[in-house]
Amino acid sequence: MNPDLSVVCPVYFAEKTLLELSERLTNLFKKLNVTYEIIYIDDRSPDMSWSIIRQLSRKNNRIKGLRLSKNFGQHKAITAGIECAEGDKVVVLDCDLQDIPEEIEKLYEKSKEGFEIVRGMRLVRNDRFLKKMSSLAFHKTFHFLSGIKMDSSISNFGIYDRKVMDAYKSYSEKEIFFAPIIHSMGFKKQDIEIKHGLRAEGKSTYTLIKLLKLALGISLVSTNRPLMLSINIGIIFSVLSLIFAFYNVVARLSGIIQLQGFTSTIFSIWFIGGLLLISQGILGLYLGSVFNEAKNRPRYIVDEKINLD
Repeated sequence: MNPDLSVVCPVYFAEKTLLELSERLTNLFKKLNVTYEIIYIDDRSPDMSWSIIRQLSRKNNRIKGLRLSKNFGQHKAITAGIECAEGDKVVVLDCDLQDIPEEIEKLYEKSKEGFEIVRGMRLVRNDRFLKKMSSLAFHKTFHFLSGIKMDSSISNFGIYDRKVMDAYKSYSEKEIFFAPIIHSMGFKKQDIEIKHGLRAEGKSTYTLIKLLKLALGISLVSTNRPLMLSINIGIIFSVLSLIFAFYNVVARLSGIIQLQGFTSTIFSIWFIGGLLLISQGILGLYLGSVFNEAKNRPRYIVDEKINLD
């Protein structure tokens, strides 16, 4: 019989939070009187996280572990957990205790009203200034590149109906990103305000550079807008080259420019440069995407499993 709730939690540098997180989750589910499973996905964390997951799973067979063969990234770790989850509803949360486990009760109660996607809104964020600025830069960059506006107060933390998770698993692209796919799915959706906790230990592994690369990566697989931007830039440069060429022709005829061949050289460089930017943008994006998909490599590789068939 499937459990009422599955918790999918990607793990990276969580050796100091896993014990408390597990205790708070199990206490909450006892209070809610629901059956559950907790799936920790160790994204090859270099600390003692996997040893602690082993310890927890021995004491409680509803705590399950999945260890990946290397660090594949948060979104692929989430996907690995979702593909193992059997619950009627699936909760996705982070392991650093900033996603407060007790807030699952609010999400769960709201889902009972018939909502198939219920996400938490962190209207007051307990993050450092640089973390807030990095997150803002990520969302602004993603919006510019993709044209998709996502609320920066909403993260992966939410509760999702089984049919939503089945639909998510049907997405076959190798580069998969959880939040944008959920955002684009449709279904009956509701966002509710939740509390945001202080980070228990350490700092986020998402640097500004990583976030900007992530924004670009998500944009490339979510929309063709970067392709259109490169075309527009190429067109702008081509138009500028024509304007500059016209100026040089007038300047040459009026005697401002005396050097022979200058006008035609400048015109050729700017015009051809603009056309090359258009063609390289088109070919680069399409070939890169096709190449990655054509390799048909697995999204992730599982090294070890605990309490999972």
